Order: sequence, then structure tokens, then C-alpha cells
Amino acid sequence: MTRWAPQKADVLDALAAEVLHNYARGRVTVGIDGDDPEVSGAFALELAEALRRAGRDAIIAHLADFRRPRAEREDPAVPEQQRSYAGGYNYELLRRVLLDPFTLGGSTRFVLAGFDSLRDQARQARWRTAGRDAVLLVDGEFALRPELRGAWSTSIRLDTQEPPVDRAYRATTDPRRLAGILVDIRDPEQPRRIFADSC
Repeated sequence: MTRWAPQKADVLDALAAEVLHNYARGRVTVGIDGDDPEVSGAFALELAEALRRAGRDAIIAHLADFRRPRAEREDPAVPEQQRSYAGGYNYELLRRVLLDPFTLGGSTRFVLAGFDSLRDQARQARWRTAGRDAVLLVDGEFALRPELRGAWSTSIRLDTQEPPVDRAYRATTDPRRLAGILVDIRDPEQPRRIFADSC
């Protein structure tokens, strides 16, 4: 007997409804933690569409757009397997130009991308604003690391049932335990909500 599985759109609509139920007013920040930036980026795009269908303004930013310059990311003083976690991203810049101003609300302006990895240089700031009840989705690897944990209204871990790829991340973080929402994405076309609480 084939087991029934909800359609992808149903899962995304249910996640959007949960976020909006828990955060009915004001600006909301959602961290989407996933080991594969391409997969987490696609998930963020689809969740943003579900939020918009529910009547909320949804904005997407990618942690990959807040990387450090190549020379800092590839510091030979840091063991190669720890480089991405230790110095891959500029969290201070992310907070200063995006997260902090976004959460202030009002007409405060923010920037969605701070660094161009292809050109290995800072991006020219494109300041923008959003409505007072906008939802900001920020996706990428290490979204639940200690420096960012307090930045999210809620967080989603895109789970493959495997431990996080990066050992340094694993040493400081248990994303399955820390995330407010777990989504099994072993099959990205049929994501499944996981309820990991034990009552």
C-alpha cells in the first residue's frame, strides 16, 4: 500500500501559515539552515511564494552574498577543513546592513547582498525598505551558528538525515535541536515536516 504524502505546495503553505500564525504582526526574520546553498535557496524562493500567497511581503537574502574576500576565506593559517566555517562569512556585515536595520522596521533601509564572490569584492550597497509586516528569509549554510542564533524570529533546518557536512559546524552546533522547524528534504520535490519533540 502506497503511503500518502502531502504535495510540496501543501507543505510550504502549511509552513507559511505556521510562521504567520506565530508572528501575525511586525517584521519577521526566518533563518533557513541547509548544507547545500542551492537547495536552501530554492526552498527559500518557494517558501517566499507561499508567504506571498498568504498575503505577506516576503524578501529573500542569501548568506552566500555575505562572504568574506577569498584571501580571508582561504587563510593558510586555518586548517583547510575548517576554513569555510571559521572565516567564510562576514556575520558582522550581515547584521549591520541587513538583520539589524530590517528588524528596526519603519522606513529603515537595509541591504540584501554585501559581497560579490565572483568578483571577490564588496557589492555597491543597494538600500531598500519593506512593509512593516514583511518576512525576511535568509538561507544558507551555518545559519544556526552561535553568532546568528538570536537573529531569527524562527529558524528552519533543511534536514537530509545526515549530520552537517562541515565538521567545525557540527562541533559547535546541533542544527536539528536548535531549529524551530525541521523539514526533511531527502527528496526536495516532496519535503516533509518533521516533529522532533518528545512529549
